[in-house]
Formats: sequence, structure tokens, C-alpha cells
Amino acid sequence: MLASVRVLVVEDDMRMASAIRRALRGAGVVADVTASGNDAQWMAVATAYDVIVLDVMLPDIDGFDTCAQLRRAGVWTPIIMVTARDAVSDRVRGLDVGADDYLTKPFSLEELLARLRALARREGVDRPTVTVVGSLRLDPATRQVWRGASCGRWPPPATARSRGG
Repeated sequence: MLASVRVLVVEDDMRMASAIRRALRGAGVVADVTASGNDAQWMAVATAYDVIVLDVMLPDIDGFDTCAQLRRAGVWTPIIMVTARDAVSDRVRGLDVGADDYLTKPFSLEELLARLRALARREGVDRPTVTVVGSLRLDPATRQVWRGASCGRWPPPATARSRGG
């Protein structure tokens, strides 16, 4: 089922990256590996991956920022974040910046493969549509809203709401 899947593994722990790559190759998956969030960004733009397995704790930019930057760049490849950071706030942050799944270390390679199969079964995910009503535009993916040429975050920051803005 994963034989035609191509995965980008972003993991700075070389032992972990090698174990994931071996498991993926054993399942017939083509897997590219990098240890850098910066490299992951250009690789994900240059190559049509089916899934990205993204560690949170990277040496350059962390996985949260890497994920958010990929989404801003229009890369909608499903992302599974893998990390030892298991606090609810970390899981929520990962999902809120654009990850499709969040797996805490240590994890079973069998579970990672099952999650990859689940993501591979999904239809291709297009970027959410910008809704336009008159001069008002709303982009739910970036949580931005425009009226005419003005752009702002939606919902507005708490300080703006409390001032009546």
C-alpha cells in the first residue's frame, strides 16, 4: 500500500533517522532524509513528497517553525510531527501550525507506518480556498482577512479585541 509513496524524513538524530529510513524502505517507501529544517523547506518545495515526517527539535529552525513556513509557502503535503515533547500544549501547537498528525517519541515504527498508510489513503489536499465577499477576503489557512488592500490576522490579537478593534 505504501509502495508508491515518497516520504521526506526530517530528523537530526542520525540513529533515529536511519531506523525510520530502514523501516520505510522495508515497506517499499522511497525516503529522503535531512537533519535540517532549512534543507527540509527547499526539499519540500522542489520535490512532490506524499508525506513529511518532521522532528520538532532541530539544530537550525525547529519543526514548528519549519511546518509553519512550509504552509505559508503553499506546501500542503501531509506532515507528521515526531518528538519527545509530549505536553498537550506542544501537540496543540504542532497541529495549529499545520501538522496533520503528532507522534511522540519513543514510538513504534509499526505505528508510524500505519499513520503513513492512513495519510496516503487521503485524497490530495488542496490549499483551502480564499472566501471573497465584496471587498472582504478571508483565508482560513493563514488566518488572514483583507478589506480592500488592508490585511490583518483573524481573529485579531486579544489586545486589539479588548480595545474594541
